[in-house]
Amino acid sequence: MNENAEQQRTTTVGTGYPLGQLAKALTTARTHPDPEVRARAGRTGERWRAVLSAMTDGRLTVGSRTPVAGLPAWVTLEVAHGGFATGAPSAGGPLQPYEKEAARRAGLPEDRRVLFDHFLTEEGLFRLCELLDSGAYEVAVPEEAALLTVAWLGRAGETEAAVDLVGELEPFAGRLRFLPRPAERPAPGPDAVHRVTVGEARAALNTRRPHRGVETQREALAVWHPFGDALLTHWLETAEDGVVLARVPDDAWRERGAVLLRRYQDLAARHTYCTRHRDPRQNLGVLRTALEEAVAGRAPDARLLGLLRAAVTGMVRKRGVPGSPRHAELRGAQAVQAALPSHHRMARLLADRLAELPQDTGLTDVAGPTGPVTAWEAAAGGPPAGTIVPPAVRRPVEAALSAPVATLVERGVVPSAEVLARLTPQLVGAVWARGWRDASLRTLTAAVYRAFRGRRSLLLLNLASQVRVEELPWVRAVVPLRRPEDGGEGPAAVLRELGELALTAFPGTLLPNPLVRELGTLARQSGLDAPMVEELAADIFMGSFSPKFAAVARIAGELLTGTPYERYYGLDEGVADAADFAALCSRRARDASGRTVRRFGSVAGNGMVIEQAQILTTHNLATLVARARVAPRDGWAGPARGAFLQAWRLAEQLENNPRPLGTVKDAAYAWRQAVFFLSLCSPPEQESVLSWLAGEADGPGRRPARVTARLAPAIRGLLNAAAGEPLEAHGGRRFLGWTVGPHWLLDGIPRPARR
Repeated sequence: MNENAEQQRTTTVGTGYPLGQLAKALTTARTHPDPEVRARAGRTGERWRAVLSAMTDGRLTVGSRTPVAGLPAWVTLEVAHGGFATGAPSAGGPLQPYEKEAARRAGLPEDRRVLFDHFLTEEGLFRLCELLDSGAYEVAVPEEAALLTVAWLGRAGETEAAVDLVGELEPFAGRLRFLPRPAERPAPGPDAVHRVTVGEARAALNTRRPHRGVETQREALAVWHPFGDALLTHWLETAEDGVVLARVPDDAWRERGAVLLRRYQDLAARHTYCTRHRDPRQNLGVLRTALEEAVAGRAPDARLLGLLRAAVTGMVRKRGVPGSPRHAELRGAQAVQAALPSHHRMARLLADRLAELPQDTGLTDVAGPTGPVTAWEAAAGGPPAGTIVPPAVRRPVEAALSAPVATLVERGVVPSAEVLARLTPQLVGAVWARGWRDASLRTLTAAVYRAFRGRRSLLLLNLASQVRVEELPWVRAVVPLRRPEDGGEGPAAVLRELGELALTAFPGTLLPNPLVRELGTLARQSGLDAPMVEELAADIFMGSFSPKFAAVARIAGELLTGTPYERYYGLDEGVADAADFAALCSRRARDASGRTVRRFGSVAGNGMVIEQAQILTTHNLATLVARARVAPRDGWAGPARGAFLQAWRLAEQLENNPRPLGTVKDAAYAWRQAVFFLSLCSPPEQESVLSWLAGEADGPGRRPARVTARLAPAIRGLLNAAAGEPLEAHGGRRFLGWTVGPHWLLDGIPRPARR
């Protein structure tokens, strides 16, 4: 959760939430039909049991920066959903296989403290230096880089720093693993950016299972339709003038019928997807049942005879006699369709291709691994040569493309701001590592940064902040050796690139907290006065804000003076400090009756206060523009239109929505960002966007009329603000997402029927 748990007063967290999560996990573990889901739920339940046990016996203080007794803040903890620490360190637990192998090679007992002491000897440090130079190691959790840092400091002549670091690590040497994981090859370069690795893409392909609906259709086309044709042909042998059983079947006919029935039993045992053939009311079931009677020497009764003759007549009329041109053409087309390789078969073929490639990197080219089936693959039992890989099967491989972030966004590999946030640590880590001259230390610090960003955030109270990477003892030991970037242009350039990408590719999406944190890191590395604020959680908000909220609000106020944003949202007051900012947000948050919302009220009331904070700070948009100099190459009109369209699309999703309030909030956030982008447009651009917006609302066939009617008050309010008129004139109103009562955007919208 990070600083979305910032509080001004001391508060505690009870066991209600963990108990609810435990109950939910246990229910899923007992009742879910999927065994894999049950197993995952069981593991989740164990984590929540650990949380509750640690809370009740006093080992865990939820909300603290050091929640586990005896462990300092820099220790990476196992964290359950919601920011609850389980009480166990991520680098703890039984020895890993690679630790046991290291002990075996050194002739030592399998003991973590003994290993720690060994790698401080001349022999152990020599091995660590070999790993540093080769780069053939992995850092899964930040602690695994600690002994490598000791070795680097020692050989760099920083003996005092190395000794101090060992002294800080030593109390935990028997509990935490500080040894890196050996790897077969060097880690990918710190500048490599990819959404998933080749190994992860391969794993995703291997988990693909046959689609029951598709396999049922394939079986019907390839197995049961041809068998039905065989039954039909057999019965037509008894027909005269189109009347089945006009001739009495002879013994040879019955013997061939018995062969068909044995064939049916074999097919039914081997092909189990399609079950329509078992239905006695279906044509194939009627033909088979009548044949069973005839082979047994019994004449079908009148009812069965009528069904038989109706089935044969209907089949011939619909598709023609088997072997006729019309029938042959139909069955030929169906055979071609049935012969197409299944998606899961193609996925296995792609997984086999990826198995030959390095597993811990991305792909610089995805065309080769996703190309058509080769003659060699077909000869080895694969699909027919030349078969094209379907887009749905290519997708996991395309996600492993290693390329500039902008390219990944353009190709759809990065479809959202949330996915962009997950990629950002790779870029920020590379920039952060440039601050050290030594190549081996750059590789090490980049690995530490990537592992550090894998830490899950803790639930924090009382204005506490999350641990920063610079607080890790092994990072703190080498920070004094960093060289300044040339004017800070490296981090600043990446900050501008990422900021512009987020605002132009996903203009209607609130910047997610992980991305905000990475942008803030880049701003600090650049030496910019560009504070960033995270989205706060309404369910634990206690009414206060950290000082940076007031600072960001002042930046926004300076940038937006005299703009439609200022007039639309009524930014008519400045803020002096955090307390002043909190009081202003509370005053601005009003319910439908115009009463000021209590600062520590319901979740909805808290949400209204938080939304006012987002309005006053523009949720970092003003900081990116004014301090980081983010500016789209093609101007702000494009992002403005994109954000307005996002708000419109979300408004369209409100009908029959079982949980519409979340959609309303997202639409209001998109609307706010659209107004911000509009305010940065030049006067001609503003006029163009507003004309476009009015046209989208009034133009016939542009948008559904019912959606236009919903958003009409917000559009009218914005047009009023842009023209300098009172916001409420002609029915205009401000579009906010949070409310303590019914939201006006939901008036008259049908809700899904309750079951």
